[in-house]
Amino acid sequence: MKLIVCAFAALCLSFAGPVTHAQLPAYEFRGVWIATVDNIDWPPRNVSDPELQRAEYIRQLDMHKRNGMNAVIVQVRPAADAFYPSQYEPWSQWLTGKQGQPPVPFYDPLEFMIKEAHKRGMEFHAWCNPYRADFKIGGSSIAPTHLTKLKPNWFLDYGGKRYFDPSNNDAQNFVVTVVADIVKRYDVDAIHMDDYFYPYRIAGQEFPDGAAYMKSGSTLSKDDWRRANVDSIIRKLDSAIKKEKPFCKFGISPFGVWRNGDKDPMGSDSKAGQTNYDDLYADILLWLRKGWIDYVAPQLYLEIGNKFIAYEKMVKWWADHSYGRHVYIGHGIYRAGEKSAAWKNPEELPRQIQLLREEKNVQGSIYFSSKSFNRNPNGWNDSLQNNYYRLPAQIPPMPWLPQRVTPAAL
Repeated sequence: MKLIVCAFAALCLSFAGPVTHAQLPAYEFRGVWIATVDNIDWPPRNVSDPELQRAEYIRQLDMHKRNGMNAVIVQVRPAADAFYPSQYEPWSQWLTGKQGQPPVPFYDPLEFMIKEAHKRGMEFHAWCNPYRADFKIGGSSIAPTHLTKLKPNWFLDYGGKRYFDPSNNDAQNFVVTVVADIVKRYDVDAIHMDDYFYPYRIAGQEFPDGAAYMKSGSTLSKDDWRRANVDSIIRKLDSAIKKEKPFCKFGISPFGVWRNGDKDPMGSDSKAGQTNYDDLYADILLWLRKGWIDYVAPQLYLEIGNKFIAYEKMVKWWADHSYGRHVYIGHGIYRAGEKSAAWKNPEELPRQIQLLREEKNVQGSIYFSSKSFNRNPNGWNDSLQNNYYRLPAQIPPMPWLPQRVTPAAL
């Protein structure tokens, strides 16, 4: 078996050819998403023993370190719950099996995860979901202290899930308080949010915020009003994060398409069924332009040459619309092995990395998701270790942020 693996690794290198030392960037963001919602990546489902949880996290970190990664993006607040002791929200059901139940014997998972990442020279980005509060209505473990029980009027139901009402100012401020608490109490390098702002549209169902819109008395159109609501929380989050720790980064990982070109001349050459601006009400370009976020990590989970959302076109589009902020490309390696020829092709990921490295305004990659690397998809672990990430890279600096002074540097 070992000979087969080595031969396959050599084959992967032969497709795109070895990268020379000169072609390997000294500075490059190389991150991995570790999703905790529904136990996607960590901790393993039905494993509540803290010792086993810690061992599995360390195993994943060591694997990513071998692959050349220098950052992990770990989901610590998946649904108005916490993977750390919080005065605001209950312990996550995906940590112990029951929401509100602390780990036994007790430990602080967030503190542990940060220390282990830093011990390996990796950044730790705390991934929070701003609006999701109940992952599966009727099927989730909900503690009596959960905010959906204490403040039910703050929430709206849609598609079998429960969300904070994005227009509710008290709800916005609560989320900001939770995030500020994380930044204040923990040594996180960044706060990270993904693409779940207003939820993805469901055919034939309208998000139930009509009454809130009428009550607001806004003179904006409903779509502009929704975008203004999301703009508001992003602006507040940026301010709160920088107030606590000016060096702490704030990043967003949006759906891959801001707007299609047929809707806006600034849009991309794409045919996405839903977009950030028109359906999720997330005006990413505004946030970049205003400097409210420090990096964007578009989820470019489709392959090179895709007829609707082509990877190569989207990499260039995001590079051309960075407004001086960092761009890290999100790769959908979880798709390896799918029926399409592209995702069975060992060349796909190497070619994606080559394309992003050709763009001076793209500073790196993030991979979804951690568990995909367990099976060395298409030999890509070998390709990263032996070729594309064979030399370590430093995290690209952000000159607009003050330099972080670590205890070791004092």
